[in-house]
This record gives sequence, C-alpha cells and structure tokens, in this order.
Amino acid sequence: MSLDHRLAYSARDSFAVSPGHTLVIPRRHVASFFELAPEEVQACMDLICEEKKLLDEEFQPDGYNIGVNIGASAGQSIFHVHIHVIPRYTGDVENPQGGVRHVLPEKAHYTR
Repeated sequence: MSLDHRLAYSARDSFAVSPGHTLVIPRRHVASFFELAPEEVQACMDLICEEKKLLDEEFQPDGYNIGVNIGASAGQSIFHVHIHVIPRYTGDVENPQGGVRHVLPEKAHYTR
C-alpha cells in the first residue's frame, strides 16, 4: 500500500468520542463523500488502514467504528468530507449491539 498524502491527511478529532478518535480528510474541498474521485476514495481508505495500525499500537482498542455523515439530515455539521475512525473499548457503552445503528436509537438493539 502506497499512501498518497497529496490527496488526504489525518488528524485527531478535536471533540473525540473516545481515546484516539481520528478524522481522515481529503484535501480537495467537497461536501459529500460521493463527490470524491476514485483515487481520493482510495487514498482515504489507505489512510484509514494506516491509522488503524497506529491506533492499535498507541491505544490497543477492542474494536472500531468507521463512519461518514453525509448531509444535514445525517448529522453533517462540517460540509467538508471527513471520515471518522473511532476506536472502541470493551465497556465504553453498556450495550454496543447495533454499533452504527445507534444513529437511530430505537433501531439499534435488535434480535436475530
């Protein structure tokens, strides 16, 4: 994997929800993830994988959530694409079932 830092960079989230919460940000200013060119998406994905290795070394999380808010209805408040890489730790919430489904709390807990 060859990281192309000309297309994307990473930074710790200023309002971290967990230790190590990191943002992967394309350098080109666009509001939506779906506006990114394929090479920008690839650069972001490569950087997510690289950040995971670094976060594993520094924080030893038990899991991860990766997410993108696209549009105001989805909670986007900064209209420049950024991908959240959120380390998760056993016990950080009472019941983690549903993971990213918690964006709609009544849909988060389900049985199979």
